[in-house]
Amino acid sequence: MKCFVGLDISSTKLEVCIMTNDIEMKVLFSATFGNDIIGASEIKEQVLRFNDIYHFERIVIGMEVTSLYSFHPAMFFYEDSELKQLRVEVMIEQPAKIKKYREAFEENKNDTLDAFYIADYFRIERFTKSYLKEEKYNALQHLTRTRLQLIEQLVRTKQHFIENIYYKCNTLSIELKNHQLSTNIWSATIMTLMVEDYTLDELASLPLEKFVELIQKLGRGKFKAPDKLAKVIQAAITGSYRLSHVQQDSVNTVLSLLAREIRSLEKMIKEIDREIEDMVEVLPEYQCLTSVPGIGKVFAAGIIAEIGQIDRFKDHPQVAKYAGLNWKENQSGNTSSQNTSLVKRGNRYLRYYLVEAADSVRRHNVEYAEFYKKKDEVPKHKHKRAVVLTARKLVRLVDVLLRNHQPYTPPRRFMEDN
Repeated sequence: MKCFVGLDISSTKLEVCIMTNDIEMKVLFSATFGNDIIGASEIKEQVLRFNDIYHFERIVIGMEVTSLYSFHPAMFFYEDSELKQLRVEVMIEQPAKIKKYREAFEENKNDTLDAFYIADYFRIERFTKSYLKEEKYNALQHLTRTRLQLIEQLVRTKQHFIENIYYKCNTLSIELKNHQLSTNIWSATIMTLMVEDYTLDELASLPLEKFVELIQKLGRGKFKAPDKLAKVIQAAITGSYRLSHVQQDSVNTVLSLLAREIRSLEKMIKEIDREIEDMVEVLPEYQCLTSVPGIGKVFAAGIIAEIGQIDRFKDHPQVAKYAGLNWKENQSGNTSSQNTSLVKRGNRYLRYYLVEAADSVRRHNVEYAEFYKKKDEVPKHKHKRAVVLTARKLVRLVDVLLRNHQPYTPPRRFMEDN
């Protein structure tokens, strides 16, 4: 006899249903506990008690993956020494799959029914084994996911900053770009000029030598052609519209706040980069992935954190599916559509790191550059389609390197070409 424990988890509650797989599909226990160590311990005791009575040949504790809320219960049952002695399997499943299973039988929805159908879903044993990640990978994941969230926040803040710069000096970005200067809108000097208490008229009326002196002071003497930069900035100021005094004050206030936020975010990203580097350098997988030209420490850390131990996956198609890098099949009779869409149901963080890494690898690696170019020959969404297909190819390489604990070696024909 086998035992299947279904957990429906919320921020405060653990709904549990314990059932067997015998002909009668007997529900042994159903109750509600707090989502804390006391509630989890009570569920564990119930599992141990029923095992003493029935001597189960297999025990599965299954739950939906709800990230934050399911993390602590999953790790509690996975790491418990008494449950490990019984070889209890702790499984997590995508909520969408369990939802479709439940809807086939029951229209009503409540937490008690959810726990029952979660247990019943695992009872039919059609699920794919989904082993939990080890603690070191979870710790790294906290850092890499937070870094990505900070990057996304920084991008949004910079976009807002650019919008307000356009209000204040609408030709500045264009002039800097047209003159192909190494300095851009994110230069600390440019940001200071636009944020500090300088009006556009004051900057425009400054003699060139005084403006050059100010730029060199703000840039700490790092500019190779400060006179050229000064002329470009003054030309942009002269050609820009002027705001009313009231609106100018509001724009200056917003720019000042956004500049502080940008500097703060950049500082936090540098700090978290140091933490990631300290943690990831001791992992053997890091050396494997960074041996691939184009995969740096950020991409390597993100991929490792999301995949965890590679043995959680049977093969590279399962890794790709976990990342959402697989395509819907569209076939009817003898006809198969070539225009299929990406599933995108998987781990968005892993998909992001794989796609970004693939875009970098194809710039450094001849094999991947050739592959990308072949997939780029379509009328629509050329780059997007090609880089996603390149990411799917990269999954195979990542899987081999991590599974065999080996560094990257380019195929012989590409070594001969070099």
